[in-house]
Amino acid sequence: MKKIYLILVYTIIFFNSNLLSNEKNNSLKVGLLAPLSGEYKELGNSLLYSLQLALEEIDDENVFIIPRDSGYRNKEKLNTAIQDINSQGANIIIGPIHFEEFSLLKKYNNNIFISPSNINPEFSNNVISVGISLESQLIALTSFIKKQKKKKTIIMYPDNEYTDLITQKLKNINFSFKSFIYNSNPEVLTGEIEKLTNYSQRKRSLELRKKMFEDKEDAQSIKELERLEQLYTLGDVDFDSVIIIDFGNSLKSVLTSLIYTDVNQEKVLFTTINQWFDESIFYENTIKSLYYPSINYKEFNKYNKRYFNKFNMYPSEITILTYDTLGLIYYLWKKNGNLKSISNFSFKNKIKGKIGTFSFKDKKVIQELNIYKVANSKFTKF
Repeated sequence: MKKIYLILVYTIIFFNSNLLSNEKNNSLKVGLLAPLSGEYKELGNSLLYSLQLALEEIDDENVFIIPRDSGYRNKEKLNTAIQDINSQGANIIIGPIHFEEFSLLKKYNNNIFISPSNINPEFSNNVISVGISLESQLIALTSFIKKQKKKKTIIMYPDNEYTDLITQKLKNINFSFKSFIYNSNPEVLTGEIEKLTNYSQRKRSLELRKKMFEDKEDAQSIKELERLEQLYTLGDVDFDSVIIIDFGNSLKSVLTSLIYTDVNQEKVLFTTINQWFDESIFYENTIKSLYYPSINYKEFNKYNKRYFNKFNMYPSEITILTYDTLGLIYYLWKKNGNLKSISNFSFKNKIKGKIGTFSFKDKKVIQELNIYKVANSKFTKF
């Protein structure tokens, strides 16, 4: 903990000394709103360190970061932090991290806020969200599913605080599917998926089929009965692909329930949303292969390694977004000479960063994500 504290002190001094030494008008000042204290301070510190790495790579003495503690969903701290950043002459700010804080930003109409939130990819007033949006993930997944020639897709997601938001976003995708909203309680979930997969009927069909051959002694009947004895159910489910919009143990519960109800993995394509290369999914032994969209895995590993070598710890996943954000801001600043409004970020060219390729076409942030396969304890680009 002492080492982490010393690194943070060094980083703050690093940023502030660069800022104070700036006497030029031709400089780029970027504010950072991050929870540098309290429950989420590790995330805030990680965001801060990521910008230090970006500054070192940019290697331009005219670029300065102004970090301020905005707390987490703390209106008073957020307002104070923004006002302090503005007093230092910065109009472009990275943060805040939570989309529920966006409503407070409208009154700061002279500022441009770039947030790692992934809730809304469309430009909103003076806010740009650069997180890996559900829209970008669905574009990648539906394209992948179409290429696999799957025709009947179920999109599954839990009944929680994000249900209405997901339902609304699904209305806007150009893809034929059926929705299935499930209970997050594993005890209830299994019963719901049994109904979805018509498990009881398929199990009953197997028992009836086996009885047809039980009293027969010819070789063909005996062979067929032996084959049936190896099965758990008889008949296919009414879908050939699933998209599971979930994470962690809840996602694993859904996968387990699908396998328990004997969904044939040779016929049904299992996909989910971005899991940030969470290796704990390797231990979900019931799944032979799982696919999901994500950022560039090689660049993600390079970033993590460089971060670890510098700070002797691994970063929070979303910090790679802020790393790329500073690079983007610097690129546009060098190109335009100034960044006065959010319209400066509306351009046709694609940008290639650590996360991969992304664009800001029609005032909307879209990432071109890769599809990765999880199998045999490895992440493989498909």
